Order: sequence, then structure tokens, then C-alpha cells
Amino acid sequence: MSNPSWTWPDGARLALSVVVNVEEGAEASIARGDRGPEPVDELGIMLKRPVRNYGNESNYQYGIKAGAPRVMKLLDKHGVRATFTAAAVALEAAPDLTRAIVAGGHEVCSHGYRWVHQYHMDEAAERDFIRKAVASIKATTGAAPAGWLSRYLFTANTRRLLLEEGFTYHMDDFSDDQPFWDSVETAQGRKPMVIVPYALDSNDMKFWTDPALSPDAWLKYAIDSFEWLYEEGRDAPRMMSFGVHLRIVGRPGRIGAFDRFLAHVSARPGVWITTRKAIAEHFARQVPAPA
Repeated sequence: MSNPSWTWPDGARLALSVVVNVEEGAEASIARGDRGPEPVDELGIMLKRPVRNYGNESNYQYGIKAGAPRVMKLLDKHGVRATFTAAAVALEAAPDLTRAIVAGGHEVCSHGYRWVHQYHMDEAAERDFIRKAVASIKATTGAAPAGWLSRYLFTANTRRLLLEEGFTYHMDDFSDDQPFWDSVETAQGRKPMVIVPYALDSNDMKFWTDPALSPDAWLKYAIDSFEWLYEEGRDAPRMMSFGVHLRIVGRPGRIGAFDRFLAHVSARPGVWITTRKAIAEHFARQVPAPA
């Protein structure tokens, strides 16, 4: 894991990536022609009938209507440039938020065309899914995404397809606390791709999977993670991913924990708070790609 042969900019100990997931409006729904309603629900209710779940749809819309303004306000307050992992359709449905993301200098990383599973897609369908996401995000933000995050699972073809479609990094990985190169087999031989690992343990999705989790406990875990990596950063570069969702952390009882986390990390010297694209580009300049 240690690799002291390269450094972060200005000798920073730690690169911190704040990731804001934008999935609202791209989730499964009978109204969008899906076979069933979105199964991911704060209530944990699994509907076994193909009926429209108006309640859960409104829960997702809370993220756009109430959660997003709170999250954007805190990012601006603390001067944080975040990576928005966004399903393309979600950005299409929320033009005001999309404009605010671009105006704030944040990065948009593709979280798929829609927030649906791609592991069951054959190569042609997955390529079309990737291309539609790129075209949509380029149209709404003015720039093609450099990175990709799947919904949970990806296929044996995903990284090759991403390389062929012009992506420079992939974040479907949880294996390390720093970027690394992967060697991907393509029709033209093996080609390198930067992997910028993500993290699920400090993600605010824990509020939905563990209803007993308090904001204070979640905040303590996140700060403990940050402090441990910050200390390790004395000897070798470290990276921390901190993922949140508009509809989850944007609730009144949780947003304060997000505010306190950003205040804590912003007060530490030697922390590079930046986008995943910037992390991937810096790593690629510092560490030679495998032959």
C-alpha cells in the first residue's frame, strides 16, 4: 500500500475526495417503463408487486427540492470542489442543480445513463448505455465525463469499453486508499487505466442500511477515518473518499454532521480537497503507467 516515491501537490499528506451522488429522477419507476418500483427505500419496504411507489418517488425528489440547496450551500461555505457522481437522466431532470454544479467548478462523473444495474448487459447494450450517458452529460454540463461509477456492479467489459469511449479513470473499486493503475486487455493490446478507489464504510447510505445509526456516530467514524489516513500521510500519500447523497445527508437532522465534517477537514493543513478527475490526472503525471 505504501508508495513514498510520489507526492500530492505542495506536499499534502492527504487527498480528500468529497463525492455527491445525484440519482434522484433516474431511479427505477413504473412510470419510466421499468418492471417494478425502485427497491432502495429509506423505509426498507420491498414491494413484490409491480405498482408505482409514489411515496418513495417523493422521497427521492426531496433530494432535489430540499437536500440539494443545503448541500450546495455547504460546499460553497467551505470552498470545497466536489465530484458529483451523477446519473445522466437525473441531471436532465434537474437543470437548476446542474447549472449550480457547473457554476461551482465541480466535476461531474458519470453514474450511468440512469441509476440502474448494468451487470446484466451484453457488450453492445453496455456500450450504448455508456455512450448515452456521455452524450447526455456533455449536453447538460458542456463537458464529457472523465470518470465512471456503476450502480454496485460492473461487467468484465466495462473498463475496456470505458477506455474505448474516452474515459480516463474508473472508480468501481474499494481495494486501496490511493489511486493505482490497472492494465486492461483491449483489441489493440493491454492499455493502462487509472483506478480511483471509492469507499462505502463512511458513506451516508449507512443511514438507510442501519436505521439505528446516529449522525454523531457517522460523523465520528468519518473523522476517525480521516485522522488515521492523515497520520499515515506523513509517510506516503493517502486518499479518502467521502460519499453523500442529496436525499440522505440533505435531511435537516443529518446536514449538520456534513457541515461539521467539512469544517474539521478544512482546518487541517496539508489536505488537498479536490475532484477525482484532478486526483487521477495528478497520479498519472506522477506515476508511470505500466508497460
